[in-house]
Amino acid sequence: MEFTIPLSGEAATVRLGAALGRLLRQGDVVGLSGPLGAGKTTLARAAIGAVTGLAEAPSPTFGLVETYDGPRFPLWHFDLYRLEKAEEIWELGLEEALDGGVLLIEWPERIMPLRPASMLLIRLTPDADGRKALVRGNEEWSARLEALYP
Repeated sequence: MEFTIPLSGEAATVRLGAALGRLLRQGDVVGLSGPLGAGKTTLARAAIGAVTGLAEAPSPTFGLVETYDGPRFPLWHFDLYRLEKAEEIWELGLEEALDGGVLLIEWPERIMPLRPASMLLIRLTPDADGRKALVRGNEEWSARLEALYP
């Protein structure tokens, strides 16, 4: 499954992130890719807010990972921009996160050989009218995402 969502500005990115957050289930892994400034953290913060009710969520750029206790599941937000080797993800708690949590991973291309096959990938790129989100997922994601963007 693959489709593109036009995002007219930051508010549209926030709406997409919040809608994604409402769809998340225990065990989900979502990769957010795109160039610097594309809106990955904005989308992640909106998803975190939808899951946890938090109005603000810090970026994990320097610590590489932030964790949140949601009412339905723990949520792990990874920012792998500064990761040097894919294997370093294990030191950040990937195995623990995969055991019952939900993962939002910025810069998932840094761990592509290790990424779960069921990862939903959202690539944000600048567009003439703002941004666009290219969404790729397996059949498991397809039915859930159709409810958002039929």
